[in-house]
Amino acid sequence: MTTLRSGIKKDGATVLDTAVTTRVPQKARKSAATPSLRRDLGEDFAPRRTSIAPVTGMVNEDEDFVPSRRFGGLRFRLDGGIPRSVIGRVLYGTAFLAVLAVVLGGAWEARAMLLANPRLVVPSSSAIQITGNSHLSRAQLLTVFGEDVDRNILTVPLRERRAELERLPWVEHATVMRLLPNRFRVAIVERKPVAFIRQGSSISLVDANGVLLDMTSDGDSDPDAAPPVHYSFPVVTGIAASDPMSVRASRMKLFTRFTHDLGDDAKNLSEVDLSSPEDVKALIPDGASDILVHFGDDRFLHRYQLYQKNLPGWKKDFPKMASADMRYEHQVVLEMQPGSSVPVSDAPATAPKPAADATTAPATPVPAKPAAKAKPAPKPAVKHLTAAFDVHAKPKTTPPQAPPQ
Repeated sequence: MTTLRSGIKKDGATVLDTAVTTRVPQKARKSAATPSLRRDLGEDFAPRRTSIAPVTGMVNEDEDFVPSRRFGGLRFRLDGGIPRSVIGRVLYGTAFLAVLAVVLGGAWEARAMLLANPRLVVPSSSAIQITGNSHLSRAQLLTVFGEDVDRNILTVPLRERRAELERLPWVEHATVMRLLPNRFRVAIVERKPVAFIRQGSSISLVDANGVLLDMTSDGDSDPDAAPPVHYSFPVVTGIAASDPMSVRASRMKLFTRFTHDLGDDAKNLSEVDLSSPEDVKALIPDGASDILVHFGDDRFLHRYQLYQKNLPGWKKDFPKMASADMRYEHQVVLEMQPGSSVPVSDAPATAPKPAADATTAPATPVPAKPAAKAKPAPKPAVKHLTAAFDVHAKPKTTPPQAPPQ
């Protein structure tokens, strides 16, 4: 706190007698010994404004700075990089067009020089390197690049060449690269067949997506490629080339699930019929003949194991067994070969009754006497004789007797 006292005249002059008195608050005296760590730094980081006189072209503190340019007696201002005056815009546009013309002209000259360079011309088909093909021959793949020989490598559309390669049935994915100055590198990923497919009298291959693949001869393979692979697949029926791709894909998806559930036992399959999505039928070799087994559309492994477990007893009781329907719970319907009869014993006069909890209708009854003496049933006759067999029934203690003559 500053206190001014009254003036005192001395030697004709007036002198102000000033006395300074400072009062320190009690709280300030207590905190004087301990310096404060808090400080207002707002002024240190406050933006500084430069004030320039109007003569030098500066603006006031509250206005944005806009640079100005003077050419001779003309003066224009730049706002956002584009002049505001008409003459400035004309000069700006002229300069931009001039730079653009120089750039385009240089690019055109460089392109002309590259296209005329003989080192960039593909000399022959030997400049095309192909890897990954085992079923397709090199000659088959080179047909895609037939018009690219003696052509500048920079003018070859790589995307079109890759699309043409992937349109080949055996090619699942393709990669085409330029190797300057005048070479190509082509990498092929071929499809993996999972089964043979029979269409009439011809046999071809099919992959997991339902794409039909032609059989290729070993002599057409590329000598530099991997040796051809010989497959051991089951034959798939119920798929035709005329079917839509979605139908083929869904049926092959069912086949993949079927073989995946069977695991290593899938190699015992001879033929798989996929004509009905609700019933997968498979031919399983048994000695000199095949037995047709109905697996339905689920529980494939359980039904296969049940079939293998009961097959020896079935073959003992029914030597002419042709098929087994495993789709029913606690009941299996066996079908005999054409022209054969079902052997029966003297004790049971008819076929065994199905289990009490069976969910399906019983099979066609088997006559106990020769068919000549039995009256024809009113229902349509079946092609093969059948017998219902309870898989949970106890095995027979006496062998079956031969049918009466």
